[in-house]
Amino acid sequence: MTVHPIVSALRHHKAGALLIALQIALTLAIVCNALFIIRARFDGMSRPTGIVESNLLFVASSAPKSDINTDAGKESIRSSVEGDLTALRQLPDVVDAYETNSLPLTGMTWTLGSGLNPGMNIDTLVSMYDADEHTVSTLGLRLIAGRNFKSDEIGTGSLLDIVQPPVIIVTKALADKHFPQGDALGKQIYFSNATKPSTIVGIVDRLQSAAANGSTDNMVWNSALIPQRLVAPSRYYVIRTKPGRQAVAQKSVLAALYLQDPERVIPDGDSGINAGVRTFEQIRSDAYRSDRRLSILMGAMSIILLAVTGAGVAGLSSFWVGQRRRQIGVRRALGATRQNILAYFLMENALICCSGIVVGVLLAYGFNQWMISQFELSRLPWLYVLTGAATLSLLSLAAAFAPAFRASQVAPVEAIRST
Repeated sequence: MTVHPIVSALRHHKAGALLIALQIALTLAIVCNALFIIRARFDGMSRPTGIVESNLLFVASSAPKSDINTDAGKESIRSSVEGDLTALRQLPDVVDAYETNSLPLTGMTWTLGSGLNPGMNIDTLVSMYDADEHTVSTLGLRLIAGRNFKSDEIGTGSLLDIVQPPVIIVTKALADKHFPQGDALGKQIYFSNATKPSTIVGIVDRLQSAAANGSTDNMVWNSALIPQRLVAPSRYYVIRTKPGRQAVAQKSVLAALYLQDPERVIPDGDSGINAGVRTFEQIRSDAYRSDRRLSILMGAMSIILLAVTGAGVAGLSSFWVGQRRRQIGVRRALGATRQNILAYFLMENALICCSGIVVGVLLAYGFNQWMISQFELSRLPWLYVLTGAATLSLLSLAAAFAPAFRASQVAPVEAIRST
């Protein structure tokens, strides 16, 4: 079978062939990029935070009558926090606890710049976490170098203070960013506007930022633990419970906190950034809710596009078969076999499909380049385009097979009599 007769026949059906080819091209471009985005979202949602996520509670509490403007008020807050932590750690279902300003994936971001010299230091952004000597054990962080904080190193501070603690613990990503030779332990860095350096006394393997998605992978892992109690009316406690005792511990934790301060406020909600008590499973679910919805929407859109494209190919093939019954009959009368007729229509479909795929590949990379410039996405891997092209080829072949098979069953005499 030669291609020339097929091309000549398609010239008489330019509009239909062009529409199907364009539909295949747009479907390929959209589906490839949609699947790439879905995969990126799922990679983000499955990314480990660096902490042991099971059996963790995150409790938000506030004391409306707290005074943070005087030294006596600050000391009162510190004493209140120490009392809360002592009560929490004594609970039978609690393994450990500490007070902080945030936790990975909570969206409660506190970001500063860091550098090797004093100044603004905005080149390397760092997600900051208040911590104490119980933080590493509570979160299950893997300390790969150095030591933990000591109790006498825990100071006080607020979000408005210049951050310049004497010692810090950083993630390996941040350590390698400033000291690529791997000798960060014992070295000093400065945070934004700091005039005093902070010495790195410990390095943990991973600790994700409070934001679910960073603009770059480095920002996701650039985190630092600073040894201080947060002086503010609002305070947040991270509590590790014994395995299987999370629900029971949640009730005892609330009772212990209210016993320490009956006037404190703990919100009733159990989801969202303003929730009173959340498990880390709830925090992760809340953090990636929009990503899940986007993935479902784009997946549904891809399925609909593929279905519409398959229906379009099948419809056009059926229409052409109906229009060419006389030509089919003539070819059969001249000796064409059923296999010849079947192969003819499948080859015709393949030419249209290939034309659409070529244009679709160009459109796919064009869309991807635009999204790279607008949304900082990665470059579309060729495997997605290859898989998309193969899928559309099989879909087009399957959609055209039934009409082509019906054409091959047309009897010569019946086709001629129908004219």
